[in-house]
Amino acid sequence: MSAQRGNGSNVSGGRTAGLVLPEGREFDLTALGRLCIDLNANEINRPMEETLTFTKYVGGSPANIAIGASRLGLRTAFIGKLADDQMGRFIEGYLRRDGIDTRGVSTDRTGAVTGLAFTEIKSPSDCSILMYRDNVADLLLSPSEVSEELIARSRLLLLSGTALAASPSREAALLALTYARRHGTAVAFDIDYRPYTWKSPEETAVYYNLAAEKSDIIVGTREEFDSMERFEHNPDRSDAFTASKWFGHAAGLVIVKHGKAGSVAYTRDGGEHRAVSYPAKVIKTFGAGDSYAAGFLYGLLSGWAVDRSMSFGSAAASIVVSSHSCSDAMPTVRQVEEYIARCERGEIVAN
Repeated sequence: MSAQRGNGSNVSGGRTAGLVLPEGREFDLTALGRLCIDLNANEINRPMEETLTFTKYVGGSPANIAIGASRLGLRTAFIGKLADDQMGRFIEGYLRRDGIDTRGVSTDRTGAVTGLAFTEIKSPSDCSILMYRDNVADLLLSPSEVSEELIARSRLLLLSGTALAASPSREAALLALTYARRHGTAVAFDIDYRPYTWKSPEETAVYYNLAAEKSDIIVGTREEFDSMERFEHNPDRSDAFTASKWFGHAAGLVIVKHGKAGSVAYTRDGGEHRAVSYPAKVIKTFGAGDSYAAGFLYGLLSGWAVDRSMSFGSAAASIVVSSHSCSDAMPTVRQVEEYIARCERGEIVAN
């Protein structure tokens, strides 16, 4: 099943996995949060100290997810803030060329900069990221720059947890959640924990919990959910315990990711679903979560069952980790379907 951009989108709606996804709106997905630059090492299989050149890409988890969703045919918009510099203009142009509505993206005029992420690719399994996040524009998004109308015209609001790390972006994100609840817009909360942007673990837990309480879908790694449970008693790090807490609030679907071990999704009706994994010729580890989220949300917004949506997301993730980039490698529906078919024929094996 594929979707088309524009008013002719055939992405369906209604109730999926107990979630109510509104229909008949201008946008399928609007993302809010970080817009930055990825500088991926060209000399792979060596430490960053020995790396001399990097390739520039658009980065940031919500940006990658929005780009991935748009490539899959979802009508996509973005709410965020860019620096008034060459990097900011590069990001905005990239989003527009990818069909993402940027009317919700504002430009900082105070001298803030674009966040940078340098990536180190020592091996397919040993990768790291060196972040420069001082005085970044994306954390200066103010509540007055969050469009209630845009959120009301969207089926799903995707919130990145990094937007909660500092004011005024924190208040802008919480206001966006209020608008979403007011207008019946579903909310997907991508925990997206980056410890270097927070002042303390306690602060992280408090604000993540505030956001999760208003979210219909919560997605994160086991370690990210651990950061939310600082004040909980979950010594066994039980995924089922984690999910049950959020079913007492707004959530209808909780997904816990375990890296190579796959992911497990819990639904409010007691269902437990595990993703089918696909082999990949892995180049680097980062980007997998973002492409998985884009593919999974595409499936849900298309009215697919949770299992099928998870499998589609897993295949999209395998494509991206097999590429040097994250945003540039986000696949189309046809590319994901062809990848799944090749895996089923045994043409792709893991390295």
